[in-house]
Amino acid sequence: MVYGGRPRPIHGRRSSHVASMKLPVFRRIQQEGTFDRRNYSNHDLIKFGLAIHQNDHQAWRRFVEWAQNEIAVVPDFHKRILFSDEAHFWLNGYVNKQNCRIWSEANPQVYVETPLHPEKLTVWCALWAGGILLQNDEGHNVTVNGDRYRAMITNFFIPELNNHDVQELWFQQDGATCHTARATIDLLKDTFGDRLTSRFGPVNWLPRSCDLTPLDYFLWGYVKSLVYADKPQTLDLLEDNIRRVIAEIRPQMLEKVIENWTSRLDYIRASRGSPMPEIIFKM
Repeated sequence: MVYGGRPRPIHGRRSSHVASMKLPVFRRIQQEGTFDRRNYSNHDLIKFGLAIHQNDHQAWRRFVEWAQNEIAVVPDFHKRILFSDEAHFWLNGYVNKQNCRIWSEANPQVYVETPLHPEKLTVWCALWAGGILLQNDEGHNVTVNGDRYRAMITNFFIPELNNHDVQELWFQQDGATCHTARATIDLLKDTFGDRLTSRFGPVNWLPRSCDLTPLDYFLWGYVKSLVYADKPQTLDLLEDNIRRVIAEIRPQMLEKVIENWTSRLDYIRASRGSPMPEIIFKM
């Protein structure tokens, strides 16, 4: 028998090893370049954090109906939504090292040591048809919490919006706890009023909805496929790469990404609230 597998990491705590249980599923997704839910068991989906809850279909139908009604009234409505999200970029190219294989006629039982807390950047972006706003957390290896998130909104995001007609823009965020504290929602409503789609917001954003989040179905995968090409050795170089790659994204590409969002609405409506069978990470 021939064994093919990634060297098993040794971590200082059992919790870190448990977290690595998701990697076989992620490795298959990375190899295939696409994610077809039909190829994975519920157990795999739960480990990967994409399990579908019983009421999700109804919530998706309601949201899609609302969004398409808005587009019927304002045809460029989808171009006025600022979609936002955070992502981690590990200096050791964590995502990019999952294709490592050791081939042997016997199980090699190879272990490699990896740092328990590798250096990383946490990057926040807001993407819409007009461009991309990028902000990384001051300091490295920080945890995003409510206070840091509100400080970023106050000190970076709202001042950046002064260059745009805020009265015409909507803001979307996911349901992470740091996003949905009452103080955070009140802060965002002071700027956007009812033009806010978020958990606990005027328009409820969908849980487990990477199908409809342009940063998930396009931006993060696209950026991570490029920023490690020259193997940056410091966080400053990694940050430079991230800023360069995002700055080089052409307006025509953003236009296609946002138009793709409306096609996804059409699919989910036609399937009566079912998630898309395939999430394409590459464009």
